[in-house]
Order: sequence, then C-alpha cells, then structure tokens
Amino acid sequence: MRYFNIDNRDLLTLSFQDFNKCQAIHREELDYLERWVKEYNLDKLKFARQKIAYAHFSIAAVLSHPDLSDARISWAQNTVLTTVVDDFFDFAGSMEELLNLIELIQRWDEHSTIGFKSKDVEILFYAIYGTTNDLADKASKQQGRCVKKHLIDIWITLLDTMLKEAEWAKNKLVPTMYEYITNGYVSFALGPVILISLYLMGSKLPEQAVETQEYNNLFMHVSIIGRLLNDCVTVAREGAQGKLNSVSLAIVHGRGAVTEKEAQEEVTRLIESHRRELLRMVQQTKGSVVPKDCKDLFWKMSKVLHLFYMGDDKYSSPHKMVSAVNEIINEPILLPPYSKLD
Repeated sequence: MRYFNIDNRDLLTLSFQDFNKCQAIHREELDYLERWVKEYNLDKLKFARQKIAYAHFSIAAVLSHPDLSDARISWAQNTVLTTVVDDFFDFAGSMEELLNLIELIQRWDEHSTIGFKSKDVEILFYAIYGTTNDLADKASKQQGRCVKKHLIDIWITLLDTMLKEAEWAKNKLVPTMYEYITNGYVSFALGPVILISLYLMGSKLPEQAVETQEYNNLFMHVSIIGRLLNDCVTVAREGAQGKLNSVSLAIVHGRGAVTEKEAQEEVTRLIESHRRELLRMVQQTKGSVVPKDCKDLFWKMSKVLHLFYMGDDKYSSPHKMVSAVNEIINEPILLPPYSKLD
C-alpha cells in the first residue's frame, strides 16, 4: 500500500533515520562488548585472535531490530569465546590445560575444588563461567524457566569434540570422513553462538522443542555448512599445522585417486546439499515446533558463514572485513540532496 501524501524523499528519510537509530544502538552494544572483553581479561590472551568487532558485525548485519540487543550481545560474546577457546585447543594449550578447562566446566559451581593449571585456563574459565551465568539469567527471564543446565551442556559438548580433534592431531590419527564430520560439525563451535541466542529472541522455546530432531537437524545442517566452508579455505594452512579436514581427508582416503580440485568440488556439492535442506526446514510450517524467528536465525547464520568463508578466510583476516564492519556499525547514512532524488 502506498500513501499518496508521502513522496520518495519522505520514505528515504524515514529509512535512513531507522538505520541510523539501529546503528547507534549497535555502537552502544559494541562499547559494552569491548568493556566485557577487558573485564574478563580476554585481551590478555596473547595467543588468541581478537575478533570483537567482527563478532558483533556478524549478527548486527542480519539481526538489527532494536529489541533484540540481548540476542546480539549473546551471539557476539560467544563468538569471541569460541574463537579464543578454539585457538587454545588448536595450538596454545597443553593437553593438561585442555583437560583442566574441561573439568572446570563440568564441575561449574564446584570449580574452586579443582584449581587452575595456568593463568590462560583461569581467564578462559571465568570468561565462560561469568558470561554464561549472566546469559542464563537473561534467558530464564525471557523463557520463564531455568535453562542454565542446557547452556552448560552446550559448552561441555563443544569442548569434548575439540578435545577429540586435539587428540587426533597429537597422536597423528587419521579419522574416517564420517568420524570427522560427526565430530567436526560440533567442534566448529556454533553451539554457544546460535543455541544460546535462541533463548533471547523473544519467542518461547520450550524444552520439548529443544529435544526434537527438528532442532538438532537445524543445528547440524548449518554447522556442517560452516565446517565445510571453513575447510575449503583453510586446507593449506591447517595442513601446515598438521591438521586434517574434509578436503585433505578426501584426498588421503582416495589413495591417490582424488585430486585436491576434485575434493574441493565434492565438498562444495555437500555444502549446497546441506544448504538446500536447511532452507527447506526453515520454510517448513507443517509439523514444525521450533518458532519461526528461531529457525530464521539458523538461516541468518548460514548467510554470515558464506560472507566470511566464500573464497577465502575473511574471519581470520585483520583487514578484509573492516570496510563492511564500518558500514554497518560506524558510518551513518547521510541523506543525499533533494535534487538527486528526483
């Protein structure tokens, strides 16, 4: 419907004002997140990629509604946390430290009886512990029930899969493709990012929905997409680090019959297959128990993943996404002169 007393300039002015209002909220959120990083000493982890701006941009670009600030902050915080934990498990932590961190998370409120093997472990644990407790309180208020155990379980499941990959690398073991994918889609670490944010979307997400195959499959498909996209652009770097991924495993298990190009093409076909199935599930209404806005968040994540990993690893680059971040977070849109709108 079009109101005849509103011209194009009025519509543009309203849309620009709306964007700039949302952008101002996003800048406040980013300021909060930067304080949070310092509060938990995450900036003192010398081994870790510092990705707070990228983390916040990744959700602000696709979930801009002013009322969803808690969901955006949860997404960004857990993106940062999973990134530094991934770096810790990949190359910074000893096996003793990895096991220590896992035990601390498993014991949660009884962690004081365990102790810390290093300052890095202490920083990581308290960042996960404090942030997750805070998000659990916010989520419980929105959901009308306590969800803290599920949030802790999400972290335990993730760390277990990361440990499995660390053991493969340490012992120079070569998993089957099935073993790699079933472990790797979880270790890609979208669990804390998406699944915790779902509780802060404003919709009721009952325990019965969380326990369904639909919920698990939505997570599986988007996580496999992310894992395989990442594999395609990091195969050379991870090979140099002694890590295997889906592309290099296809070559290894092909016993000389599969080239890197053919392996990349097969992985690309798998990505498209899971992408189509994810879209089908997001659009499905009959028999669906996961709220639509929650399903949409899985699809938004798939779009973010394609942005960061199509062609190369833009997430790990300190420069390649800076312009996009500034456009969404830092640079207001200015209304052009009236003459240019005629």
